[in-house]
Amino acid sequence: MDLVEGVIIKSTGSWYDVKLDNGDVIQSRIVGKFRLNGKKLTNPVAVGDRIKMTIDPLDNTGNIKEIMDRKNYVIRQSPRKKHFLHILAANIDQAILVVTVVQPKLKQGFIDRFLLMTEPYNIPVHIVFNKADLYTEEDKAVFEYLQFVYEKIGYHCHLTSCETGDGIEQLKKVLKDKTSLIAGQSGVGKSTLVNYIDNTVDLKTNEISDFSGKGQHTTTFAEMFPLAFGGNIVDTPGIKTLSFNHLEVKDVSHNFREFFQASPNCKFSDCTHQNEPKCAVKSLIEEDAISEFRYANYLAIIKEIEDQNYWEIHSKDY
Repeated sequence: MDLVEGVIIKSTGSWYDVKLDNGDVIQSRIVGKFRLNGKKLTNPVAVGDRIKMTIDPLDNTGNIKEIMDRKNYVIRQSPRKKHFLHILAANIDQAILVVTVVQPKLKQGFIDRFLLMTEPYNIPVHIVFNKADLYTEEDKAVFEYLQFVYEKIGYHCHLTSCETGDGIEQLKKVLKDKTSLIAGQSGVGKSTLVNYIDNTVDLKTNEISDFSGKGQHTTTFAEMFPLAFGGNIVDTPGIKTLSFNHLEVKDVSHNFREFFQASPNCKFSDCTHQNEPKCAVKSLIEEDAISEFRYANYLAIIKEIEDQNYWEIHSKDY
């Protein structure tokens, strides 16, 4: 059979919707096993992947034979299978991280954990602080502080509200004619925001749980949607937590961008910016040139990785 090319626009676990170059959408399955640098994947093919496949004329379904080279991808530790990785999306132009200061309250360190997934490929990230109409003066001060921290190191920040329309036109300009991964914790208003930006997308929405005060999942699988004004968004399930047992400490230090830029001035080339003498990063923190807030998040992540590695090693002794 002849091979045809297309793009994965929806992943449901065992089946994939593939949009062919002629515009047709074909349900497809994977033939064979695919791995990423030898690592185990829960989804070897991701939304945004360009693939080659054959089409069965009997039932008009496809068999994916080849994944074409990716320009980038966003990957996380699988939330269900600890020793597997999950690709959120591939071949994107930028990522839109939707957060909110309130309802639900922003978790300490969540933004930095997300940036660890995008930084290895230098994927531009826009951080959208949603539900601005709910912010008190204290909440606005929190936003302004975080905006200062992240814009200083090159991440764009936006303040949006679907109630007032604030920030929406600016965000539409950011999205226009680009393929954007849109992600966030459950309940931050991600789906409502996308629907407000383009009502042709029509994502399912859900309210914050009155019982827990936390968001409820509305998106089950990743899916790509075309935007009426140009471009595509890749919608992803709400993220509860992000862990990194597939990373080493050096991976973290290399992908906190301002730490990496300062590290050539550290006394030791393998400095982890913890207890080593003459650490350039720690000196810049003391001078307020590097955010102490980011450094605290960095320490929490590497401690988690070191603890995981410790138990991985010593669990074999029992």
